[in-house]
Amino acid sequence: MSANHAASPASPASRFRLALAAAAAAVLMFVAQPAQAGPTVGPGNDVSWPQCGQALPKNQTFGIVGVNNGLANNTNPCLATQLAWARASTGGTGQPKIALYVNTANPGAAGSWWPTSNTYGGAKVTNPYGECTSTVDVYGPACSYMYGYAKAYDDANIRGVSDPGLYTWWLDVETGNSWSPSTLANRADLEGMVAYFASIKAPTGIYSTRTQWTQIVGAVPPSSNLYNLPSWLAGASSLALAKRKCADAPLTAGGKVSLTQYVSGGFDYDHSCI
Repeated sequence: MSANHAASPASPASRFRLALAAAAAAVLMFVAQPAQAGPTVGPGNDVSWPQCGQALPKNQTFGIVGVNNGLANNTNPCLATQLAWARASTGGTGQPKIALYVNTANPGAAGSWWPTSNTYGGAKVTNPYGECTSTVDVYGPACSYMYGYAKAYDDANIRGVSDPGLYTWWLDVETGNSWSPSTLANRADLEGMVAYFASIKAPTGIYSTRTQWTQIVGAVPPSSNLYNLPSWLAGASSLALAKRKCADAPLTAGGKVSLTQYVSGGFDYDHSCI
C-alpha cells in the first residue's frame, strides 16, 4: 500500500473479533476487582452496679447486664436502666442482644442465710446429692446444691427481671466471692443454679478464668449439668487477644468458648466467638 492511499475499512468479521476481544478484556477487569468487605461486626459490652450513674457504651452489638450488686444475695440498683440500655443493642453476632449474668458464691457459715431442707420457693426440689439437713454435713454438697438453687430462684423472681425464661443467664464464678474449700460442694452449688434456670427453660453459661475456675470448681465430670455449658472467658487486655482466646480450651471439657472479654477505656467489652 502506497503512502497516499487511505486505509481500507475493516471487514465485518474483523469488527466482530475486535468487539469480542474488548468484551473479554472488560470481563477480566471486572473479575480482577477485589471484593468489597462487609461491615465489621463490633463487640458487645457487659455492665452492672459499678456503672450505676455513669454514661454507658454506645452502639454495642449485644449487652450483658449484671443482676446482682456484687454478691449472690443482693440486687443491682441500676438493673432496670441497664436492661433498657441493653435493649438498644444492634445485634449482628451469634449472641442474643440481651443476656444476664449473676454473681455466684458458696459461703456456708459465712452467709446471711443457709438452707436446711430440699424445699425452696414453695416446692420440693429433686436434689442429686440427697437430703439437705441442719444436722448432717450441713455445708456439704446437698445443702450447697440447695443454696445455689435458691440464689438462682431469687435472681429470676425477686430482682426485677420480667420473663426470666427468655434470657441466657451467665454464672459469674470468681475467687473474690466466698467459696467452700470443697470443690465438690462448689460444683454442687453451681449445679443447683443451673437446675433452677433449666426449670424455667433458660439457657446458662459460665464466666470465669481458667485459674479461678480450677481453684473453685476443679474438673467437671460428664455427669454434671455444667459439663456442656458454653464458656465466657475473661482475662484479655485487647480485642486482638480476646479473639485469640476463642481458641482456648473451654472451662468444662464438654463446652465451647462462646465469648471472650477484654477491658478498654474503663469498660468491659465482649467478643463473640460464634
